[in-house]
Amino acid sequence: MPATFQSLPGLGRDPASIRQRVEHAERLLEGLITIPGLNRKVGLDVLLDALPGIGPVAATALGGWIVWEARNLGLSKWQMARMAGNVGFDLLLSAIPFVGAIPDFFFRSNSRNLRIIKRHLDRHHPGAATIETEVRRA
Repeated sequence: MPATFQSLPGLGRDPASIRQRVEHAERLLEGLITIPGLNRKVGLDVLLDALPGIGPVAATALGGWIVWEARNLGLSKWQMARMAGNVGFDLLLSAIPFVGAIPDFFFRSNSRNLRIIKRHLDRHHPGAATIETEVRRA
């Protein structure tokens, strides 16, 4: 029997699948690679700032998708406004050509939005919670 989209991990409409998708998107946007020497992670959100005009718009669209997924979870209008404000402020920061990557390096709107989503899920959908562990390498 062929697998449907609903049966594949992370592709369903249930809170656990949405959480998994949003966590992966946040990791892609904010923690794709680690900068040697600084030991600080950066992702597509900062890297796309190197493309004036289209880069910040693309990063904002990806951040907007996270907000859209949050809307599907039923977050309150206040939470949605905070998340949209985070994405909008990130766009304003990264709209400055070339220099915009510097403040964008410190203001991580997608990580902030992920925290809002996780708080909502932990409160309203405790079955979607995952155990988070930090892996340390020697």
